[in-house]
Amino acid sequence: MNRILLLSFFLLFHFFFAQAGKISGIVTDDKNNILPYASVFVKGTTKGTTTNNAGRFSMELEDGEYTIVCQYIGYTRQEKKIKVSSEPVTLNFSLPLQRTTMKEVVVKPGGEDPAYEIIRHAIKKRKDYEEPLDSFTCEAYIKTLIKTRKLPSKIFGQKMKDEDRKTMGVDSVGKGIVYLSESLTKIAFKKPDRIKLEVLSGRESGSNGFGFNFPTFVNFYNNNVNVFITQLNPRGFVSPIAEGALNYYRYKYLGSFFEDGKEINKIQVTPRRKFEPLFTGTINITDGDWRIHSLDLYLVKESMLEIVDTLSIRQIHVPISPDVWRTKDQVVYFTFNKLGIDATGNFLNVYSKYDTTPEFRKKYFNNVIVKYDTAVTKKTKLYWDSVRPVQLEPEESKDYKIKDSLFETQRDSASSRRVIDSLRRKQGRVTVMNVLWNGVQRRNFDPKKPFDWSLQPLLRSAQYNTVEGVVANLEATFTKSFPESKERISFTPHIRYGFNNTHLNAWATIAFSKRNFEWDPDGGSSNRSSWIFSGGKRVSQFNNENPISPLMNEIYTLFLRDNFMKIYENYYGSATYTNRFDNGLRISGNLLYEDRMPLDNTTDFSFFGDKNKTLTPNYPYEKTGAQFTRHQALIAGVELQFKPGQRYIEFPRNKIPIGSKYPTMSLSYQKGLENIFGSDVNFDKWSFSVWDDVNFKLRGLLKYRFSIGGFFNTKSVFIQDYQHFNGNQVIFASQYLNSFQIAPYYANSTTAAFYAVGHLEHHFNGLLTNKIPLFRRLKWNLVAGSNAFYVNKDNNYVEIFGGLENIFKIMRVDVVGAYLNGRAGQVTLRVGFGGLFGAAFANASSNGGNVQIQLN
Repeated sequence: MNRILLLSFFLLFHFFFAQAGKISGIVTDDKNNILPYASVFVKGTTKGTTTNNAGRFSMELEDGEYTIVCQYIGYTRQEKKIKVSSEPVTLNFSLPLQRTTMKEVVVKPGGEDPAYEIIRHAIKKRKDYEEPLDSFTCEAYIKTLIKTRKLPSKIFGQKMKDEDRKTMGVDSVGKGIVYLSESLTKIAFKKPDRIKLEVLSGRESGSNGFGFNFPTFVNFYNNNVNVFITQLNPRGFVSPIAEGALNYYRYKYLGSFFEDGKEINKIQVTPRRKFEPLFTGTINITDGDWRIHSLDLYLVKESMLEIVDTLSIRQIHVPISPDVWRTKDQVVYFTFNKLGIDATGNFLNVYSKYDTTPEFRKKYFNNVIVKYDTAVTKKTKLYWDSVRPVQLEPEESKDYKIKDSLFETQRDSASSRRVIDSLRRKQGRVTVMNVLWNGVQRRNFDPKKPFDWSLQPLLRSAQYNTVEGVVANLEATFTKSFPESKERISFTPHIRYGFNNTHLNAWATIAFSKRNFEWDPDGGSSNRSSWIFSGGKRVSQFNNENPISPLMNEIYTLFLRDNFMKIYENYYGSATYTNRFDNGLRISGNLLYEDRMPLDNTTDFSFFGDKNKTLTPNYPYEKTGAQFTRHQALIAGVELQFKPGQRYIEFPRNKIPIGSKYPTMSLSYQKGLENIFGSDVNFDKWSFSVWDDVNFKLRGLLKYRFSIGGFFNTKSVFIQDYQHFNGNQVIFASQYLNSFQIAPYYANSTTAAFYAVGHLEHHFNGLLTNKIPLFRRLKWNLVAGSNAFYVNKDNNYVEIFGGLENIFKIMRVDVVGAYLNGRAGQVTLRVGFGGLFGAAFANASSNGGNVQIQLN
């Protein structure tokens, strides 16, 4: 019976697929030079393919007669009629250079080039073509290829071993394919701004990754054009047909040509000024209806391009209905040559199966913008051969074959004792240098029972302050994961010893986290919850937001005799619960008990500085006249954080947030509970905050954070529980948008019924500085803003700052002037992280030195 079913299936399969005829060929110019990524399609439809980098193409059509169109920017389009049957058809195209004819126009001396009138028409029609459909769906095939032409012997000081090059897939020089992926994505759109991308399939050479699946919608009907990620230029790029394009570009009429009886005007586009976010190249505009027919534009460093060295975009638009044209093919090329890495790559998008009258089920559009099919990476080679509109090149086929085979072998043997032991040995032995300076990180590489542990380096964790003297810190973390239940538990013990005051402090933290993900008819829903329990004896700053780092305090104490950090000891216990929901809501609750004990200075040692300079007491002397007395505090707190309109990417097993067009809001409340476990505190404290980034594109990026708050009840409030305004007295900038760069640390702390705080900064991202000759080549950008708080007329503060960021891509320098309580204060410099990669380094400085650079 099974054989009969298999035979029947085979016959049906053969019957249906035997009716499709295969068309293949090669596209060249009339001098036999290959034309990569030429568009080949059936006339009157978007069904078609694109040639690969070798100019070859293939596609399958049902039996019948067709007119096949071959199109390549800068060359004359060709049409050929063919008859398709079960026999394969070879169809080659040889395209001559496009010959344009010049209109008979009279241009008076000093007169305007005819291109300007054409562009004015295109600008007038731009809005009509920006979103011409109320809704539509289509499919996008995306292929991403990145190749290196040369690699250095060392990257960031680390030697590249032959084994590393082999794993990457490059030769001894560093030449080869380092990334190759394909994906098929369904795109759905509905006005005014609803969009959904359903990733149907994806593959990544040498891994089980999803591939690069997001279609690069480069829409030149938008005034401001985004290309991939904002880091390429946060200001975006001005479209050649933007509302104000005539102020940015020069145009030259190159003539016209005809396709299907329609005249197309070819126009050269060049920037009026260098160091502006502008394109160079050609754009073809149809005559009469003034829409984009095709374009070939590029960007270079002088276009304010970041990260990559050059980037070019080629698009071909075709009609998908009598009055609507959409992009059919798009190729984005880039080159990168930095740090000895010479690389090139391209992103090919082929759009097809346009439906201009789709019907969407109820709740189809929700907060999930990108959704991955549960079987996205489980497609076979036969599947990819059937859906791929672009024929693979030999080196791409070889890359898939070698790397996928290696990946399968490694995956199949990943849980074997031999492989696990090999991976463990590669981690090396724990050395004295690891313990003292580099730190230790170890994993067991068991996919079913993963476990890892780490040890912070002893010497780099050592500190110095005037209370404890030299401080030794020992910190380790042990983490156990449970893949099946998506749970994780970690244990972090700390030991701290002060050699001058001989105090030993020891405490530990246990954290439990769990991720839930459930499917329903409309997709998946998720939440992440965690419990954190901590307790022992520790040292804390009076301001629990830690306004000064121990390292900065150490430097200023030893070299300038300024002991800014104020600390106290406490026996404590705390429990914190947090739950994050996929509607943008985050709820957290905390219960903290502290037995607070004062500490005094025990040493005045310093390397340099005025020995007659008196060190300040170890308490907030600006606010309190004496050291606090020992007391106990039991404090309960709750915080609600909400980001309306939060959007998500939904993977087969989890969801991740990708932001919203609305700001984030937070409401918190703390209650001091008196007479419970001997607690001496009795207060009610609240705060409300709102923050966001607003990208004004060409005008720069605005960041803000505003807060209000106060005390309902102040029956018993100790200095640790005051409302502190994060000050800074060192030359290195404190956290932007959450501190005051030259304010005192505790002088303005308050228990007032109401206070207001504002932080505002504008990143010009090249605006204005791109007008300064020579200086603009540095790509150092202006930043300016203000920080302020107000309690009452006797307690207020305003500081104004202006400076430069993106210095060496990571640094920022500001000049800051302050007004304290209405009186002019100091004017000084602050140095921090800022610019293209500066935020990542700033985060690393507060996260143990782990740099994470996000390019989305």
